[in-house]
Amino acid sequence: MSKVIAKSTCLTHPSRSAAARCPVCRHFFCEECITEHDGRLTCAQCLRDAENKEDETIRRRPWAVVFPVLQFGIGLLMIWMLFYYSARFLMLIPTSFHDGTVWE
Repeated sequence: MSKVIAKSTCLTHPSRSAAARCPVCRHFFCEECITEHDGRLTCAQCLRDAENKEDETIRRRPWAVVFPVLQFGIGLLMIWMLFYYSARFLMLIPTSFHDGTVWE
């Protein structure tokens, strides 16, 4: 592959030789046009496109923010119900049981 890069020129700057190839768009770029992001070499345009896709994904799914809050609320309600009904059950036990007169 190094022979291919050596003969290739930058897509943006045709007078410069290519330093790397973008793995997304497969075009060759010089050292100024290529950037490292998350451990991968990427051209600036593909990096912008990836960021825009992430922004669109967040905008398209507003429930993604609401869903964890809803889960937390349901969990809190279930815990409250557990303690509430446990206490109600304990209140149904007759006082004679607590006094120890049942055991005599």
